[in-house]
Amino acid sequence: GAILTDVGSTKASVIAQMQPYVPDGVHFIPGHPLAGTEKSGPDAGFADLFDNRWCIFTPVPGTDPAALERLSEFWRRCGSNIDTMDPQHHDMTLAIVSHLPHIIAYNIVGTADDLESVTKTEVIKYSASGFRDFTRLAASDPTMWRDVCLHNKDAILEMLARFSEDLASLQRAIRWGDGEKLFDLFTRTRAVRRSIIAAGQDIDVPDFGRQVVEHPGAKG
Repeated sequence: GAILTDVGSTKASVIAQMQPYVPDGVHFIPGHPLAGTEKSGPDAGFADLFDNRWCIFTPVPGTDPAALERLSEFWRRCGSNIDTMDPQHHDMTLAIVSHLPHIIAYNIVGTADDLESVTKTEVIKYSASGFRDFTRLAASDPTMWRDVCLHNKDAILEMLARFSEDLASLQRAIRWGDGEKLFDLFTRTRAVRRSIIAAGQDIDVPDFGRQVVEHPGAKG
């Protein structure tokens, strides 16, 4: 039978809304390729978009192994690495590694914009790489990210609560001059960044925002 799949950022809500309507003989295999940029639409694609990027499947009970392997092979030929996980686990994982970073970026850029009477010109004029990284995420498609927040709200709210607790702890460390705690946190998180590079999920190339470097797979 035919294979029905998707490429959305949330899985539990997609399964709940689609599975009851999948006809007999159709193999429904939810999927999520972890690739892309802040740009959207067909023109934002490039040849090596999926190279060495994960594609996660969240198969429902009773999924035909042969159909799953056939779909996996399709994504392998696109260059992806394949993994499978439970839908709820997927949504919780993506809430912290993808959804929360975008929400934080939207909020930071929004805060800067709200202070426009004092800082707007300075923010634009003096924005360093840290703020520019946030603006890149905040340039993502508003419609898509509105829907992500609404369809994965339970996991996102849980991650926001954990983040708020950690942020409050960081705030206390700064207030009380706890340099040791700050140093320990910054050292630990620096190691995380290095592990991402070591895993081939990013490259260790400085970005000072001084020139536009075309992606090697992009077409003019």
